Order: sequence, then structure tokens, then C-alpha cells
Amino acid sequence: MSEPTSQAAGEPRASDLIYDWNSRNRRGSLSPLDKRKVTFFDETLRDGIQSPSVRDPSLEEKREILRLTAALGIDAVDLGLPGAGPRAVADVTALIEFAEREKLDIEYACAARTHERDINAVADIADKTGQKIWVYAFLGSSPIRLYTENWDVSLLLDRTRAAAELCTKRGLPICFVTEDTTRSTPQVLDQLFRCAVEYGVQRLCLCDTVGHVTPNGVRDLVSFTRLLLETIRADHVGIDWHGHNDRGLGVTNNIVALEAGADRIHGTALGIGERVGNASLDLTLMNLKLLGELPERDLSQLVPWCETVSKACEVPIHKQYPLVGEDAFRTATGVHAAAVIKAINKGDDELADRIYSGVPANWFGRQQRIEIGFMSGESNVRYWLHSRGISADEGLVKHLFGVAKATDHILSDDEVHAAIESYSSSARAD
Repeated sequence: MSEPTSQAAGEPRASDLIYDWNSRNRRGSLSPLDKRKVTFFDETLRDGIQSPSVRDPSLEEKREILRLTAALGIDAVDLGLPGAGPRAVADVTALIEFAEREKLDIEYACAARTHERDINAVADIADKTGQKIWVYAFLGSSPIRLYTENWDVSLLLDRTRAAAELCTKRGLPICFVTEDTTRSTPQVLDQLFRCAVEYGVQRLCLCDTVGHVTPNGVRDLVSFTRLLLETIRADHVGIDWHGHNDRGLGVTNNIVALEAGADRIHGTALGIGERVGNASLDLTLMNLKLLGELPERDLSQLVPWCETVSKACEVPIHKQYPLVGEDAFRTATGVHAAAVIKAINKGDDELADRIYSGVPANWFGRQQRIEIGFMSGESNVRYWLHSRGISADEGLVKHLFGVAKATDHILSDDEVHAAIESYSSSARAD
């Protein structure tokens, strides 16, 4: 976070001028972050690239994504599903070797079905690289899945035991992932979780596989799991939360899961993933930073991380996407721009960042931009010219203002320069 601009005695800080309803009576909701280790788990290179609209990045692009993931302090990364075939095995192996060479200090994980072949594929990579790899072994658990597959609970318990025993035999730490947890019954989850813990599972992953759950459901499910672990004296077992965004609640649910007691949160860059995507990890981190929960974390690489994933996966970033989108800190509205300019003229960058923005741009390596368009005032024109070292004489200001008002869009830099040249040519002719 940037240091606030120095201010004259008695002058308020921008933060003093904002009443924050987001923190009022929060029940100390995120206080567990101060008392326990909370970690973040990136699914971009596995669940993210399962999106039907993305391109599978090249190995070199995956290396760069992994480097930026580690630079953000994200604790662990799902490198893929080696059971899918030789290409997945080769990529996971190469990424681990790259991370070790670069000393990226990130925890490795791979997805696997509760099948012997999938687990052994991960174990073989661990043996080859000499590195610990977490197995995230997933198994469908909801009534709708059981009915469709003609499964029963005894089969689920058998697969849970077999997967845990094989991981133990091969020396792999295991996180037991119940697919579609948010539509599973407490009776089935109780049996599966007890079985998993009995056979040595070190983490449980609660999945909102189809983006079904609301914040109340997240709170109940995580609380149920935490109470169950306390009941069976398994407080050492971690709780992961893995959300999808089908109802547009992915980021909200991530934060609620933390409040309720989850200690590892999953997500992807830009929220890419199946259907409408996973919970956005970048927006989760941004919001936690704004809530004051990650005061020491450097998120200056958040925007480059998202931009790199966008390019590698060929997923365009919507102009109005929070923080990363082109319009996130742009304004051409006269009233808004005038306020920003007044703040800048006070010599207070923080004030300029906050007067018409809920997200301080400079915290994340961005800055406010004032443009000229059909809703602009003359202050926009003057600022645009001054910021580029162009004299803002009254005739030029009025000429550009007239050009802007005659359009139906924000003028590009090229259009403004063309209008300046037109004005200068006319002045020379006169």
C-alpha cells in the first residue's frame, strides 16, 4: 500500500471522510484471520482452464502465470490433473521443476479422482521431482449425483478409504474433496468426513460445484463442518472452500466462508472456469485488502497476473471489470472529473484516489484517468492538456469542449490530438 501524501496540520485524511458501512457491527467477523493461518489456493491452471471458452496456455505461459501467482503470496496452486494423460503429466512435472529452480516458495497440488490411476499419476511425479504434492481427491456426494450414477453411500465410503490409504502408502498428503457439497445432505457428509479423517485425510474441501449456495448456506455448511471436526477432536484438519459464480456470489461466498471458519480459500484469476466461472481470486484478495485483513500483503502484481492470464487464455477483460478493467479508474463525467481535479490540486493523491472511487488505485499499481467526452466539462479539457504539457489557452479549451459535446463517445487520444491540430491550423491560417 502506498504511503499517504503528507498533509498540512488539521487537514483530514481521505479515509477520515468516508463512513464505512462495510465494517459497522461486523461481529468481529473476520477476526479469525488474526488468530489462525489463512491460505489461498489458485485453481487457474486446472479448474480455470476447464472453461469451454479458454485456450490452454503454452508451458512457457503457464510458467509466467505460476511466477506471478507466487509473487502475490498465494500459498498453493493446483497444477493440473495428471490422470488426464501424458500432456498433463509433462506440464505438471515441468512446472514443479521450474518452480524449484526459481525458488518460488509455493505449495504444489494436483486434482485426482478417487481412482488408483489418478493418485498414482500424482505420486509418480512426486517421486520423480522429489517434491511434496498435495492430492485433492474429489468424489461426488450429492443425492442428485448418487441417483444419476447409481451410487450408494457404502460405495462412497469405500472409495474414500481406498483413496486415503493409497495416498498414505505413496507418501502423499491428501485433501478430501466432496463434489457438490452445497447440495449434499448432512447425514452423508457426516459419514464421509468422519471416514476421511479416520483414514488420515489432512484437509476437507467443501465445494459449491454448480454455484448453488447463498451466503447463509455457506455459513451453515462451514459451521457444520467445523463443529463436526471439533466433535471428533480433529481440529488439526483444515477446511477449504471452493466456490463457483453461477449466481454471481462467488467472491461474497469466499469472504463469508472465511468468516465462518474456513482456513483456505480457492479461486481463479479473473474468475475463469466452467460455465460462468469460479470465484474470482483477484477480487477476493482485493476485497480482503480493502477490509483491512491483509495489511502486509503486497498486491502490486495483481493486475499483471490478471492481464497475463487474460492473454495466455485468450479471455478478454471486460472494460468495467473491477480493478483490472480499462474503465476501472477512468472518468469523463464533468462533475466526477472536477472533484478528482480539485483533490489533485490540493496535492493529496490519496484524496484524489478516493473521492469518486471505492478502490484506491495506487494500492494496486494503477492511477486515476480523466478523459474528454460528451458528458465532460471544461475542467476535463484543461486537466487533459495540462497533464500532457500542452498549454490550455481559452480558445483551445473551448474548441475541444465543442468537439467533445458534438460526439457520442469518449474521445481517444488520437481524436483529441487531431482536434488540437485542427485548431492550430485554423489559428495559423488566421
